[in-house]
Amino acid sequence: MRAIYFKEINAFFSSIIGYIVIGIFLVLMGLVMWVFPEYSVLDGNFSNLDTLFSMAPQIFLFLIPAVTMRTFAEEMQTGTIELLVTRPISDWQIVGGKFLACLTLVVFALLPTLLYYITVYNLGAPAGNLDSGGILGSYIGLLFLAAAFVAIGIFASSLTNNQIVAFLSAAFLCFFVFQVFDLLSRLPIFFGKTDDIVQSAGIQYHYDSMSRGVLDTRDVIYFLSLTAVFLAATVLSLGRRRW
Repeated sequence: MRAIYFKEINAFFSSIIGYIVIGIFLVLMGLVMWVFPEYSVLDGNFSNLDTLFSMAPQIFLFLIPAVTMRTFAEEMQTGTIELLVTRPISDWQIVGGKFLACLTLVVFALLPTLLYYITVYNLGAPAGNLDSGGILGSYIGLLFLAAAFVAIGIFASSLTNNQIVAFLSAAFLCFFVFQVFDLLSRLPIFFGKTDDIVQSAGIQYHYDSMSRGVLDTRDVIYFLSLTAVFLAATVLSLGRRRW
């Protein structure tokens, strides 16, 4: 798995892909955090990073599928997938290596946002008037969200040899699991009856809980389970090539 991981990391950073992904994320977040008046931290009355944790998932809906679309689709398109699956490594190791590499790229994109924390920390009146514990919990929630989106993305990539189709499929699945359950819960058939159950099936319900800095075991189990389900589905998708 280590060889697969470093192969993917080298593929990201030996080309322009990794730098474009990180650059686009930071530019978009920078504009939202500091430039656009509707969201700008500078125009707010409180020192917090709520804008970061509310807008990052929206950007991830498109950014992470762009990262993961090539993981298996490119291998199948070029024919190297046949060489990969005949190596003395298991499908779980292949999937795990690619998953960790994509997640690492997302972490690299998030690391510079720590400068936002330092800036807001010093802008507070008095300086340091910031809920650092809550922000740490929100970052952890964002990492769990990214892991789930990456798992969904590589699953979509394993279904096709077309990277554009993989991107669109992953973006749709991420959007569906993230927001559609919340929208469905508002329908008259569910509202006031089982709307909480329907909401809890989606990512947004659990992410909103964690983005408040509350690390609930139920939310952690949900994200771990969702990630594991899509990774297992990816392994099954690879296995069908041997059937």
